[in-house]
Amino acid sequence: MQIHETPTAEAGMLIRRPVAEVFEAIVDPAITTKFWFTHGSGRLDDGKELRWEWRMYGVSTTVRVSEIVPNRKIVMQWSDPPTTVVWTFAVMPDDATFLEVRNFGFAGNGDEQVKEAVGSTGGFTLVLAGAKAWLEQGLTLGLIGDRHPKGVTGR
Repeated sequence: MQIHETPTAEAGMLIRRPVAEVFEAIVDPAITTKFWFTHGSGRLDDGKELRWEWRMYGVSTTVRVSEIVPNRKIVMQWSDPPTTVVWTFAVMPDDATFLEVRNFGFAGNGDEQVKEAVGSTGGFTLVLAGAKAWLEQGLTLGLIGDRHPKGVTGR
């Protein structure tokens, strides 16, 4: 019997900051805008629906939070058609946090799902790298805005 696994985007990063600080950076748009989206309509909270915007691209999405375990896990749905994103926060030695994100539930045929998962993996890798730079060094790298600059074609 063959076991079928759906394509899943996965990215993880050690961030040398306490878990409460890393968790807050994901739930509070005032912090998250330093390394990911440009505008958020509110904090992530259990059962809440909000809007995230990437104004440099003219793109936005609705985010629905289905579960929050403070300093441990966030489960949300986003995009159209919706996919699930699970953030996990693991306490590490020396006041560090391992932040992992998984995105799954992509629509389409197998090839389309794989393409979406690969793209999502790349995107979340940049988000985690940007979060690390901001939280550890106070640096805004502009990774998301620079990912698709105007004038670059052939992607």
